[in-house]
Amino acid sequence: QLEESGGGLVQAGDSLTLSCSASGRTFMAYTMAWFRQVPGKEREFVAAFRKKDGNTAHADSVKGRFTISRDNEGTLFLQMNSLKPEDTAVYYCAGGAFLLGDFRAIGSYTYWGQGTQVTVFS
Repeated sequence: QLEESGGGLVQAGDSLTLSCSASGRTFMAYTMAWFRQVPGKEREFVAAFRKKDGNTAHADSVKGRFTISRDNEGTLFLQMNSLKPEDTAVYYCAGGAFLLGDFRAIGSYTYWGQGTQVTVFS
């Protein structure tokens, strides 16, 4: 029900915009987030668009470089600027109906996309 797109192979310093589209239900009332994962490591929080207060939050590692947003049709975006090799990962879109849960926690989210690969070379 969630599908990511926009990943690719880019050089350090370049930009990419990831998109996450929904089908089967509306996610406008959900907290939506981006996570990323590299092989052998846990999936980590990147950014969220919070249902609780309508605000956004970004992990410290991407703050100032990545921006999460959502359009009026519910498509979620992640604008990634000044990409670094350490940003290389599979990026996942997630949706959760929780209100008071931890938006940084994987377990708070019910719906996940299949992921899109982002590779940044130096």
